[in-house]
Amino acid sequence: MRLIISTLAAIGLSAVFAGDVRADAAAGKAAFEAQKCTGCHYADGPAREKSIADQLAKKGPELWYAGSKFKKDWLNAWLQDPKPIRALAYNSLTKKNAGDHPKLSGGDAGNMTDFLMSKTSSEVKAGTIKPKKSLKGKSIFNKKMPCTGCHQSASKKGKVSGGLSGPTLVGASKRLNPDWIYAYLKNPTHFKPFKAMPTFAGLLKDKDLKNVSKHVSKLK
Repeated sequence: MRLIISTLAAIGLSAVFAGDVRADAAAGKAAFEAQKCTGCHYADGPAREKSIADQLAKKGPELWYAGSKFKKDWLNAWLQDPKPIRALAYNSLTKKNAGDHPKLSGGDAGNMTDFLMSKTSSEVKAGTIKPKKSLKGKSIFNKKMPCTGCHQSASKKGKVSGGLSGPTLVGASKRLNPDWIYAYLKNPTHFKPFKAMPTFAGLLKDKDLKNVSKHVSKLK
């Protein structure tokens, strides 16, 4: 009996050291600072921009609401093998994205994911948007509003088209939290006081904002 308990205890400790320790927000914060991520991103909210100059001075997107914006599995995988989300460099309309974001080891990626997922915004209400195809949302996205002028997306056949000035929406279904998409469309200045993206609240009815959110949340 004592041998069984000892064995189970050893297995439990092995599991902790093998995986659970990686999910450590405090260690993630330490890694965030050690990797000098603060040189390009800030992870403390609320939004701190006071002018368009503040926005243009940033080298990378703000992460103080990362836990509300991203899906955890995607974020963990991306940190280990980052691929450009923007065709152009951040805050540039001409310079190509170099795709040189640092890669993290599995342990650091797990810890940093846990840290960033703890960064949430009360503006994002869970369960508001249920991802599903929306023909109305698709029509608004492609025709009524100029979404495709800035964002790329893929057709059913996999053909990618759209503008390059904004982040790609190819793979949005794996990357973005549907509730964040809606919250951002509804009140973008909460997240970015100064931005290039238009404010659609007031131009579109709330049900249309929800339809667009549903459409974007299903993009492959």
